[in-house]
Formats: sequence, C-alpha cells, structure tokens
Amino acid sequence: MEIPSEHIVILDFGSQYTQLIARRVRELQIYSQIIRFDTTAEELTELAPTGIILSGGPASVYADGAPQCDPAIFELGIPILGICYGLQLTVHHMNGKVAKSERREYGHAELEVIGESDVLGDLPSAFSVWMSHGDKVHGLPEGFRSIAKTENTDFAAIANPDKKIYGLQFHPEVVHTEHGKDILRNFCNKVCGCSGTWTMESFIERITRQIKDTVGTDQVILGLSGGVDSSVAAALLHRAIGDQLTCIFVNNGLCRLGEPEAVEKLFGDAFHMKLDIVDATDRFIDNLAGVLEPEAKRKSIGKDFVEVFEDEANKFTNARFLGQGTTYPDVIESVPIGGNPSSMIKSHHNVGGLPERMNLKLIEPLRQLFKDEVREVGEKLGLPKHVVWRQPFPGPGLGVRVIGEVTRDRLDTLRKADAIV
Repeated sequence: MEIPSEHIVILDFGSQYTQLIARRVRELQIYSQIIRFDTTAEELTELAPTGIILSGGPASVYADGAPQCDPAIFELGIPILGICYGLQLTVHHMNGKVAKSERREYGHAELEVIGESDVLGDLPSAFSVWMSHGDKVHGLPEGFRSIAKTENTDFAAIANPDKKIYGLQFHPEVVHTEHGKDILRNFCNKVCGCSGTWTMESFIERITRQIKDTVGTDQVILGLSGGVDSSVAAALLHRAIGDQLTCIFVNNGLCRLGEPEAVEKLFGDAFHMKLDIVDATDRFIDNLAGVLEPEAKRKSIGKDFVEVFEDEANKFTNARFLGQGTTYPDVIESVPIGGNPSSMIKSHHNVGGLPERMNLKLIEPLRQLFKDEVREVGEKLGLPKHVVWRQPFPGPGLGVRVIGEVTRDRLDTLRKADAIV
C-alpha cells in the first residue's frame, strides 16, 4: 500500500518499546513505520522519510555483534532522534565516547533541562523520566552539546541543531516519562516539520482509492470470522468495491455463542454484503475426537479450515483476489535480543499459504494499521461498538479452551460460560 509522504521511520534495534514508539508517533497524527536497523542510507533515501528515530535496544554499542546502523544515515540531512541505545549509537558512530556506567540505571530519574533546544522546548526545567541502561555517554562528538542531565549522567539529552540530530538517554515513549509525548511532538513537528495529516478519515479515503485502483473490475473473496480485523477489512473492501466482494464464513463449531447468526444478521442483512456461510461443524469436531494436546488441536483445526475454505472459494471462479485482515504488528520484522535480524515475518494470517494455493493475489487493506487504529476505522465505517471493541478470538477458538477432548457437550458448556464472561 502507498506510504503517506509525511512519515517517520523507526530503525529497530531490538527494544521492547519499538512498537510503542511507532504508536506514540501515530497518536500525533503522523504516519510511522518500523524498519530493520541495518537499512542502508541509500534505501532510506528511497523511502524519503520526514524524520528518523533510532530505537533502544539491549546490546552495548561497542560489543562484538551489536546491531549497527549505516553510518551514512547521519549525513543524509534527515532529522534524527536517538533513544537510549539510539543515542549511544549516534555518539559511537560520530566519534564520541560510550562506555559502561558505574551503575546500571533502571526506573525513574529527575531530568534537569540545561540548554535550549527544539526537542525540549516549552517544557518544565525539571521533570521525571524513565531510564533503562547499563552504558552511558562519557564524551560528546564534535558539534553536539548537552541539553539535559540527571544525577547519573551529564548527557541525558544531547543536540546538534545544525545537523538536526538529537539524542535521549531516557524513553519518551513510555507513560512513566513525564512530557514524553510532548518531546516526540517537538521532534516531529518542530524539527522534522510534520503537520499531522495521518487521520483515520484520510486513511479511509486513501485506501478506498487504492483498493479500487488495484482490484479494478475483478472479484475479491474474504474469509470472515466475525472478529475485529476481518470485520473491518470486509467493511473497507465493501465500501470500495461493493458487490465485487464475497465474504465466506466457515462455521467450525468452535465459535462464540450466536456467532454465525450474528455475522449473517450484520453483514448479510444490515450491510447487504454477499455472504457465503459454510456449516462444517461436524467435520471439525469429528476430526478433533481423541485429540488432547493443544498444538495438535490447532493443527487439525488449521488444516480443516484451509481445506474447507479452499473448496468453497473455488466455487467463485471469477475471483482474482483474496482479502485478509492482516494488521501492522503481523508484518513487522522482529529483531531478537542477539541483534541478528529475524528472517521470519509473522504469517499466521496467511493460513496454509492460501493465496499461493489458490493462485490469488493478496489484498490487505489494514496492513498499515495498529489494532487501536483498526477499531477507529471500524467505528467510522459504521460497524457496531460490540463488534469493534470485542475481545480477540483466535481461529482455534473454543477448541483450545476446552481442556482435554473436544466434545459437543463441553463446547456448549464453554460457549455459555464464555458468553457470561
């Protein structure tokens, strides 16, 4: 999908908070995306971000095998904000000094602002921040100055206004840091010049146009589960292409109480979508007979779903696209603690490689969105609150919530208990 022209990229060095940085930036109505830490300066130039944030991470920048960025990114002229490990990496690559701290710092610290800067502008002279680091800066690179300090470090925040490069030893993205959102706003708005045009209204209009352009006059099928993601994906696709969309709901007998009826009532009767409901209850439950181990249940349910869905979808010979409710966290490439980029991207939405098996092109209208954004889009498209704000319910559903063998009696009891909860 097309990336908004005004956007912030976050280089991920393995921090547990990386997704939180992206979410905080989006709360400022600025599009953000997480990319690999070793993305080259040339690749960044092609992405043309409005600003770059270097995330935290668990490694020491001077250690063998520690994740490093392309040093050339500091010469691109694109504003940069380094957070924790990102600060230390900036100092390390620009010939400052980073070394082990006399004491590891984890928790609250009192920040004292000691210099003027765009990043800390219009904030109190002292406030509480959240630290989590074992190394610290011992000497600044040429052209940098300290703009804030704590009891443990004279370089809690640094700035090189000429190059538009800033660094924070603390984490502005966590709620424990006072004025953290203001700091990110200052970087995005004052330093990067972002105006804040990323709204769910603008997303809906843009993605609707893109779906129309992509699909043209072709047909789309979508596996509808009744969950938040597939429901919002269905509503978006239907808004864009109307009757070119057919939703397939597979009743596996492991659904929540009244789920098949609710799906038919909402999407078939209220939204007037083309809806194909397949009752495969007997097949799923019969194949779970004698299966006790949860992972074995998941595999049985997944295999049956792929086969049932594929059989049903093959009836729609004019379909050229498979719609899915994939969201942004599903496609973010993770960086494990060791610092080596993962070669795996989460793929649990692409059950059994359905797009390849069925020779269909994949269309994922929610691919750019976090869950809270998906819910907001659902509300703006008119989906009822009880659908938009329901708890997540994975594909294996009640099948893995039943302890031991799955039987119809046990499912009925669990379904009623689940409805009460």
